[in-house]
Amino acid sequence: MKLDREPSGRNPYINDEVIDMNVGSLKLVYFSPTGTTGRVVEAIGKGISPDTAEHFDITLPQSRKELLVTSESDLLVVGVPVYMGRVPALATEWLKTIQGRNTPAVCVVVYGNRVYDDALLELKDTLATCGCIVVAAAAYIGEHSFSNDEEPIAPGRPDADDVGYAHVFGRQILEKLKPFSTVAELPALQVPGNQPYGGQTKLWDVDFIAVDDSCLECGVCAKVCPVGAVDAEKSTAIDVVKCITCCACIKACPQNARTIKPGPVKDAAKRLHGLFQEPKKPEIFL
Repeated sequence: MKLDREPSGRNPYINDEVIDMNVGSLKLVYFSPTGTTGRVVEAIGKGISPDTAEHFDITLPQSRKELLVTSESDLLVVGVPVYMGRVPALATEWLKTIQGRNTPAVCVVVYGNRVYDDALLELKDTLATCGCIVVAAAAYIGEHSFSNDEEPIAPGRPDADDVGYAHVFGRQILEKLKPFSTVAELPALQVPGNQPYGGQTKLWDVDFIAVDDSCLECGVCAKVCPVGAVDAEKSTAIDVVKCITCCACIKACPQNARTIKPGPVKDAAKRLHGLFQEPKKPEIFL
């Protein structure tokens, strides 16, 4: 179902009464180079359990060395961005190591106002192979990684309305689970998508980042890179094979010294800006 958006910053359907349901442990997992996916997952988490949740941000390389073990008493919310219609391969690689034991799970994909293709189904299938039972799913919109001042693409998303609906979604998940004593009793969840999955898993190997003279070599770009593609000592040195074109280094630069240079990524930004200006709405599956 698609959610209607309200013009105000606060969603009028949010009920401030906390729903009481025994969730042993709420675990929030997200891969979020530019922060949009993390904001959506955290908002859903606040709708489920406003005060307590374990966060597993798997964006940086060192964080993907940890193993996650879950049980039937946990509730797992997993969020990933959509890259070329698919779940990012490095996120899938880590997600497949989750050790679930009939763990109820929620799948969330965040896309840049184009389409999410088969990514939601791919994420659901991935979690199912790890011993998780997907009980709810959603597709949200986040500002596209290629978005810039000249070619904005879903700028500011997720916005206040998106966050409000995410809170509501979290509460709806609890309401769905309340009548059941075990997750195995729930009916199978259907989400859109096709098998075999479309989209592309092979990302571009392209030199697309320009660094101007205002760069201070502060190292922020290297610290935020999810694949270690930026040299920590020389920020202009970028490994284009490792790079996943997430643009985290561009958006995090405190000097705005990094931009998208003319070429295929810039051309893609122009196309997306021109073709997908109409704001899309979150979709939830319960």
